[in-house]
Amino acid sequence: MSAPTTTKISSVFRNRLFKNKVAIVTGGATGIGKAITQELLYLGCNVMIASRNVEKLSKAVKEIEQSPYNKGCIDSVQCNIRKEEQVKSMISTTIDKFGKVDYLVNNGGGQFPSPADNISLKGWNAVIETNLTGTFLCCREAYNQWMKDNGGVIINIIADMWKGFPLMSHTGAARSGVDNLTKSLAIEWAHNGVRINSVAPGSSIYSDSAAANYGDAKIFEKCLHTVPANRLGTTEEVSAAVCFLLSPAATFISGETVKVDAGASLYQSMWNIPEHNKSKPYKWSTDEEAEDNTKDSPKSKL
Repeated sequence: MSAPTTTKISSVFRNRLFKNKVAIVTGGATGIGKAITQELLYLGCNVMIASRNVEKLSKAVKEIEQSPYNKGCIDSVQCNIRKEEQVKSMISTTIDKFGKVDYLVNNGGGQFPSPADNISLKGWNAVIETNLTGTFLCCREAYNQWMKDNGGVIINIIADMWKGFPLMSHTGAARSGVDNLTKSLAIEWAHNGVRINSVAPGSSIYSDSAAANYGDAKIFEKCLHTVPANRLGTTEEVSAAVCFLLSPAATFISGETVKVDAGASLYQSMWNIPEHNKSKPYKWSTDEEAEDNTKDSPKSKL
């Protein structure tokens, strides 16, 4: 039986930049979270990855532990970030294991494509609770259990929702909330030596796990025409932005959001509005004409 293929891990940053540091990466077993985990380990950081899926955690840890590029240690903890007690346990377990929490990367989240009028209250609440409430709980517990007295850095992974997020209105609303939460906490916790920033990957950042979650291997190619770089982005490019914001090079940056989208948020939208004639122009009218228009309007049922 042949040995498993080992993915080559490297970094633009200096060797052992995060030696003896400790990070928690939620959603760290797949996709962008896994890339962040691997680069942090390469740079000497000890990393606790968290997910509610034990199977994914176990698979990721076994695979990553076999890498000859690790200069830090990895461990995992099961955690549904929507559950307050599990979040508290995730932080305390990390402190018990590694002695501290220098960095928190809130990458865990989830959503599903749907027109807004088809989203059930249950589906809406699930996405809001995961992406917004879950991020808040992780920030609060990392702060209360460690960073309030010792300082630290928090990175929140959000999304490209700057022009709205059609077909993803639930996560657009949640991620916008996290963007504002980032700004608020950066001010509230500055006197405790805590920095908080966000990273917003564009919709064109490709990962196998994301494609599988959406059930469409071509979903990323559909947005290629909206990317000025005329190519898809990589999870490594998101990881590099996260590592920069965690690093000493970013010690004077807090409350900001770095977009990793090749300028796509400034360019085109994937959403096409169908041809229609529903938008009527406003024109000045006489009192009599206004009265006639009112008579023609549908009667309110209120």
